[in-house]
Amino acid sequence: MLNVLLCRAFCLQLERWSCILRSSEDNLKNLQPLLGGAYSKNQLSWTLQIKPSVFSEYRSMCFKSYSMTFACLNRMKSYRLPWTRPYSTSRTTVDSSEVKTFLALAHRWWDEQGVYAPLHSMNDLRVPFIRDNLLKTVADHQPGKPLSGMKILDVGCGGGLLTEPLGRLGASVIGIDPVDENIKTAQHHKSFDPVLDKRIEYRACSLEKIVEETAETFDAVVASEVVEHVIDLEMFIQCCCQVLKPGGSLFITTINKTQLSYALGIVFSEQIAGIVPKGTHTWEKFVSPEKLESILESNGLSVQTVAGMLYNPFSGYWHWSKNTSLNYAAHAVKSSMQEHPAPAEFALKEETEEL
Repeated sequence: MLNVLLCRAFCLQLERWSCILRSSEDNLKNLQPLLGGAYSKNQLSWTLQIKPSVFSEYRSMCFKSYSMTFACLNRMKSYRLPWTRPYSTSRTTVDSSEVKTFLALAHRWWDEQGVYAPLHSMNDLRVPFIRDNLLKTVADHQPGKPLSGMKILDVGCGGGLLTEPLGRLGASVIGIDPVDENIKTAQHHKSFDPVLDKRIEYRACSLEKIVEETAETFDAVVASEVVEHVIDLEMFIQCCCQVLKPGGSLFITTINKTQLSYALGIVFSEQIAGIVPKGTHTWEKFVSPEKLESILESNGLSVQTVAGMLYNPFSGYWHWSKNTSLNYAAHAVKSSMQEHPAPAEFALKEETEEL
């Protein structure tokens, strides 16, 4: 497209030059009676010689046209059309298809017999798991409010099923979720308890949107049944690490990527038994404990515990297991020691002293 425009511009300029030359010849023909004799090329050259102003005038016009043409060409070369301009989109961990799935179920979060019944009963395991591991990091705590003074971020909080129990333990909790309807449901349910209304704050946003304003702010980050729905797991873990204080804890519950998890977690739970709606999970997004631990370690998080979780669809209860082939919970701690390379002069001094 740009080459075509350049060629057209150059052709137009050539036509302009030819018009200038033709006009010069016509002017000289009109001067023929005054010059006397027949018009010829010699007379043209003689006329231009005896009238240098005429020649300089046409020469300046040609050079001006020439400079204008190449200035225009340079501008066209540097200009990039809007549809050819490269663009960059900000990276995100939110999957738009997942948002649509949870948007349709936003009004059913607090139905303990509905599609989120397994998450309600999961609190029997995940709340003590978070509480007990956090209490290992404090010397003493208040009776009835063991997590008092701690600041927790609940990522992908949904309707607040885990956010509220953590708030009742005394923690100051911020729950975030990219689905605005989920946040409205959580806020409405929180409003019935004045105590929780002061301890819990909800925001309709993604994790990467609040990283800068909340860097190294939280004592703990909770991502329960979330990582199997994000579109960029490594970026998600990086953001979790950035908002954690040094020595802070990251808690994750998710589904292992095995053939058994596909058979029971998707085929049986979604397509046969209907425990969860169809399309809730994507097996390709499941992550094994080994891969998750590798990502955590590469981001400065030391894995402390990995424990298997099993759900009984007939009784509706969860229990701990040594088998992690289905669901599992992980606890990792952010390193409180930042390693800095020693300056070269000190390193050289130490080597010299050793010698």
